[in-house]
Amino acid sequence: MRLLSLAFSLLLTTACARQQVSVTTPTTPPEGPNVAGTSTPAPTSANTVDPVYARVMESDTTHRPAWLKARIAAVLAERKRNPITRILSYQYDGQTVYFETAPCCDQFSQLFDTKGRLICQPDGGITGRGDGKCPDFDKKKTNEKLVWQDPR
Repeated sequence: MRLLSLAFSLLLTTACARQQVSVTTPTTPPEGPNVAGTSTPAPTSANTVDPVYARVMESDTTHRPAWLKARIAAVLAERKRNPITRILSYQYDGQTVYFETAPCCDQFSQLFDTKGRLICQPDGGITGRGDGKCPDFDKKKTNEKLVWQDPR
């Protein structure tokens, strides 16, 4: 019996050894801008994973009502949030509004009027759609300006 088991192991090892797999990596770059054919672009070395804003915005410090200055002071009195807090101004439904980004994970962002009254929470929450009171905010907002961003 032991001889039979040894013979089977030897047969199995020999059969598997005959099936070799060879992996090669091309060492020469593709000719032209495309890798294969006309629809596949050549890979680039640029890192596209790091989140970076498309443009660097300068803060608009000229129109900060007293309530907004107090709100900024309150954020600075807390520990730093991740992601950091940003406040942007927009034109929405014919008025200037202030949008404060959500502190984190499934929390609501907030949209205020010029007097500091909460208009709605346009996004965030479990559904990501906010409180539903201004579902058209993303489509109708214009004239984006960065008012403040946590510098820490």
